[in-house]
Amino acid sequence: MRVAKRALVAIATACAIGGCSMAPVYHPPVIAAPAHFKEDATWKPADQAAALPVQWWRLLGDVELDTLEQRIDTANPTLAIALARYDRARADLHEARAAGLPHIGVGANLTSNRQSDNRPLRGAHQPDLYGAETIGGAIDFDPDLWGRVRNSVAAGKAEAEASRDLMADVRLSLQTQLALTYIRLRGLDRELALLRQTVEAYNQADQLVQRRFTGGIASGVDTARAGSLLEEARAQVEDVRAARALTEHAIASLTGTPASAFSLPEAATIFALPAVPVGLPSTLLQRRPDVAAAEREMAAANARIGVTKAAFFPAITLGGSGGFQNTALAGLIAAPNLFWSIGPSIALSLFDGGKRHAQLAAARAEWAETTARYRAISLGAFQEVEDQLALLNHLGTEQAAEEKAAADAEQAQAIALNRYVKGAATYLDVVTAQTAALRMRETALSLETRRVQAGVGLIRATGGGWSGPLSTRQNYSHTVDLPPVSPR
Repeated sequence: MRVAKRALVAIATACAIGGCSMAPVYHPPVIAAPAHFKEDATWKPADQAAALPVQWWRLLGDVELDTLEQRIDTANPTLAIALARYDRARADLHEARAAGLPHIGVGANLTSNRQSDNRPLRGAHQPDLYGAETIGGAIDFDPDLWGRVRNSVAAGKAEAEASRDLMADVRLSLQTQLALTYIRLRGLDRELALLRQTVEAYNQADQLVQRRFTGGIASGVDTARAGSLLEEARAQVEDVRAARALTEHAIASLTGTPASAFSLPEAATIFALPAVPVGLPSTLLQRRPDVAAAEREMAAANARIGVTKAAFFPAITLGGSGGFQNTALAGLIAAPNLFWSIGPSIALSLFDGGKRHAQLAAARAEWAETTARYRAISLGAFQEVEDQLALLNHLGTEQAAEEKAAADAEQAQAIALNRYVKGAATYLDVVTAQTAALRMRETALSLETRRVQAGVGLIRATGGGWSGPLSTRQNYSHTVDLPPVSPR
């Protein structure tokens, strides 16, 4: 009983001083956010506190895109990889938590044995055959005096949260990639429609020139120019159709469908330009999942410094074992057959050739690496927003100018053809006007597609859909339990 009391005193003492931690106090670096976005001069949100829908792609107003986006969560293999990594991080966290709980085990050993006749120190009256029946159990507990287990748990939790945010970032990247690819596909559809109309117009012009040539009014040069322009337009149709096929294949892979079994009918879709509530620059780092993941990786690296520091101190384990032992099963569980052992054990490494110092240096280097990565990702986030805002601003102005130019070019084309028919101009004037008109109409369509893509890019740069004006991802003083694993 005296030994048991001493053991209890040792356990209580260990628990009392078990609040010690070797990890540095965690202070994430402060990123100086600008007061406002420089390129936001002409792109003002109607409500700075407005929230963007989580299914943000619906702002584009395309039912087919909405159907395709729904497949990302269920069929995309890249997202499945990210989910598996998150599952593994959560499993590692549970393993780290298990180290802070008592380990209890039971066992039994029931054997029949024969001694060697010539065994050293064998007594003359010892039997040749005997039984050894043992039933017992053991318990051990690490009081975690230096915070090794707690810091391992803290690191595991931060890594699981980082994995969750990285999964969210992968999902957002796939969603935006699908939206950008789909927008390009519909842009190619509109270009195909334009080229088919152009081929029909060029074919009519070519027939006109052929009739004039037959009547002796036009020269062979005119027929060659008309035929050349017509065939070039037909070649452009095939080139765009090839690009469309590749784009369609990319959409198939993103939605987890074999390219051979996937097709989308052509549609001259005109997308609504999404209105994105950009908000203040200081809120950007709280919305983006990649920034949140980088911050959680910093927290994990900080906790691992505490784990490596704890290795410089003695490892103390509180434990005990006991049970019953007899030469036969009969009467095994009886007071005379009882055995037990209780007490702490201490181990301290005196010389390891600098291994622990090297591990501590590696942990500190990891902290420096994750800090630098966090700064880099944060700076990149501000740059991406500025880039997309600049594209939206300037592409809008460029598109308006290009559409005016295309309208003027179409008028010039009609005038040139009319003058040619009346003999007041050469067919070279017609070819020049037709070529310019087609190029400008194609450029205007391309600018419209790029502008919608820039709107999607701005959604990606600002963190995608969020349920409120601010996220709680970077509320460092408050931690929450991880959500359950999403069903596959």
